[in-house]
Amino acid sequence: MDKRFVSIWFRHLKTDWMIHHQPALKQLPFVLIVADHGRMRITEVSVPAKVSGIQNGMVVADARVILPTVQVMDDEPELAEKILKKIGAWCIRFTPIVALDGCDGLILDITGCAHLWGTEEIYLRNIISRLRGFGYHVRAAMADTIGTAWAVCRYGTIKAIIKPGEQEEALLPLPPAALRVEVEVLERLHKLGMYRVHDFISIPSTALHRRFGEPLLHRLNQATGKEEEWIDPLQPVEPYQEWLPCMEPIQTATGIEIALQRLLDILCNRLQQEAKGLRIAVFKGYRMDGKTEQIAISTNHASNNAMHLFKLLALKITTIEPALGIELFTIEASKVEIIKPLQETFWVATSSLESKEVGELVDRLESKFGNNIAHRYLPDAHHIPERSVKLAGSLQEQAVTPWQRSKLRPIQLLREPQPVQVTAPIPDYPPMNFRYNGRLHTIRKADGCERIAPEWWLDGELHRDYYSVEDEEGKRYWLFRAGHYDSCKAPCWFIHGFFA
Repeated sequence: MDKRFVSIWFRHLKTDWMIHHQPALKQLPFVLIVADHGRMRITEVSVPAKVSGIQNGMVVADARVILPTVQVMDDEPELAEKILKKIGAWCIRFTPIVALDGCDGLILDITGCAHLWGTEEIYLRNIISRLRGFGYHVRAAMADTIGTAWAVCRYGTIKAIIKPGEQEEALLPLPPAALRVEVEVLERLHKLGMYRVHDFISIPSTALHRRFGEPLLHRLNQATGKEEEWIDPLQPVEPYQEWLPCMEPIQTATGIEIALQRLLDILCNRLQQEAKGLRIAVFKGYRMDGKTEQIAISTNHASNNAMHLFKLLALKITTIEPALGIELFTIEASKVEIIKPLQETFWVATSSLESKEVGELVDRLESKFGNNIAHRYLPDAHHIPERSVKLAGSLQEQAVTPWQRSKLRPIQLLREPQPVQVTAPIPDYPPMNFRYNGRLHTIRKADGCERIAPEWWLDGELHRDYYSVEDEEGKRYWLFRAGHYDSCKAPCWFIHGFFA
């Protein structure tokens, strides 16, 4: 696909920005100034002041002679960059690749984007009209190369859209300054009577290099497309991202659902062709007022099931506030993994964590009730029961230590053992009864004891003697006594789990 670029020039960037935030300044002539070797020099001029004859670079005293009523304001060194970055972030709705161009412009890589608006004319007109609607005096041009787009934007007078392959023809009537060369090179060109690009574009490259140096030839080759020119985007481009512009602003939940479904169908079809699935998806809506609404989901398994992903995101659509309307929707898969094909079987006796259905069930539960609703545990290398399991990081994490299967363990294990009052006939015998949560349980059957001791390198912890007991109602509990029996003090008993 041939490259296409748009260059945008903000002719009065900082003064337009100040008027946008202080509308009262619109009709007033004012300038921005900075201190320069003891004098106050003008850095930018508003349109009314410029009409009066005040120019950039003037000293304030000279400007007051021309227009005594001109207002003077301090300039901020980093203001232009801040404004351009903010506008550049807003321009993301037209293309994901936006870069700063000096202190008064932006470069947009619009390759593959213009058709979403219908035609290049409609696309460029939309950009210009929206920026002018914000109060900025802008010019813009479109071409195959950054150099030609920049040249036509700032020096062109005939047309703003250069058709593919016609960049050299568009450069011919323009002055050498349109090639973004240094002042010294321009002066040498002017001394030789070369005031237009067509005066020297046909000169052999060796001659141009010998007389004017590498910079002129380099810029000329970039503008004509003989050399590649790269830009540094304001935001990194997601490799898996899809766009959907809207002919009319969307304000209803139904419209948002339709946009989401269309984007997911396109994205998932692409992922399926590459045998990949997403783990994290972000759905964004760019509002008419410049703000961005977004929702995001994460999955336990890499998924390219559009219907499943739609159900997860649809649960969060109610959090999107369209306000005056959303003009562009995007969806991006910020984390993508390769999907390993599963072995096909005629039947399965049991399910597994690799099952797609299990992963989708967990995804739906977490999307509806929160990320902490479903937990998976793995065995850990500890003797003490409450430390013998650990929280798994994902469904795919494998156990390093095998599960303990040789001993009977309760179905429900308390996070921390809770103290109980126990009556035991003689030392090292099972208890006769115990009181838990204010209720007395009489023990009918008991099994044990099973001694569990902490690891030898852990000092200060007592061993535990566990008993499996059953009360008069047939309910079974897991009790233990901490440490050896001591005739000088009552033993400490705890309840640690429930078998049923």
